[in-house]
Amino acid sequence: MNRVLVTGGAGFIGSHIVEALLSKGCQVAVVDNLSTGKREHVPSGVDFYRCDICSAELAAVFAAFQPEYIVHAAAQVHVGTSLEKPDIDAQTNILGSLNVLELARCYGCRRVVYSSSAAVYGNPEYLPVDETHPLRPISPYGISKHTVEHYLYIYRELYDLDYVVLRYANVYGPRQDASGEGGVVAIFADRLLEGRSPIVYGDGEQTRDFVYVKDVALANVLALTVGGGHILNVSSGTETSIGELLGLLQAETGYQGQVLYQDERPGEIRRSILCNRQLGKILNWKQEVDLVTGLKATVEEVGKSVMNPPKGVCR
Repeated sequence: MNRVLVTGGAGFIGSHIVEALLSKGCQVAVVDNLSTGKREHVPSGVDFYRCDICSAELAAVFAAFQPEYIVHAAAQVHVGTSLEKPDIDAQTNILGSLNVLELARCYGCRRVVYSSSAAVYGNPEYLPVDETHPLRPISPYGISKHTVEHYLYIYRELYDLDYVVLRYANVYGPRQDASGEGGVVAIFADRLLEGRSPIVYGDGEQTRDFVYVKDVALANVLALTVGGGHILNVSSGTETSIGELLGLLQAETGYQGQVLYQDERPGEIRRSILCNRQLGKILNWKQEVDLVTGLKATVEEVGKSVMNPPKGVCR
């Protein structure tokens, strides 16, 4: 039975990765500081360590669990935060990741699967964006994600620590946070279910590549078995406009109210779609959940929180 440590395993994507690993018979432990993750997202029977990846206490987790593999999903994920506080972004995403890699090396881990992002590409020069596309990140968040990819390469060259980098498109699904800078799917679903007008920034013609979280989790599980220093896009390979997405969600929720349009936000990429051909070729990965099916599951999950908000939260 493989021993897998998942950093950020109480978070949106991380908790789905944990469930996917358990379904394959892995022994799983979770590290999460619960700054954005939730303890209730961690399945029972999983060793849970409330710990920051930047902390010296992380060494005790490695000593106790002795992981063979690491899925490194813990991160500061908000682009806005990285713009306002680039030092905080770098501390978590770069120095925290270095802490993880150093401990992986010291404890003889076999492989790291790293959650990277389409943010490393910046404004697309061509579409769909493949893994050979120039890397010109336009935010500190994209820079921090790209930086760790370099460190992974060096650790493989110097210390034989194997890895796979997974560059995610726009991930959506159950457990995604609709507050603050959460994903647009969760934000739209939350507002529509509450009868509040959704806000579209720009004309709604800007496009994104939406990939369901359970398909992302599957890619992580498959990557653990392959290694090889591969860098792979994880995406649906389908371009969907924000207006089209909103229409699907309106149909799913029955919302017939007003839609608010505001000025396009600075630095917004106009079109985005990632090529996932290499992911299918190397990992034998196939998308299992289409957008309509995924949106239905997401709306159902968001609906539960709307009907039963956490204590102290007014709806």
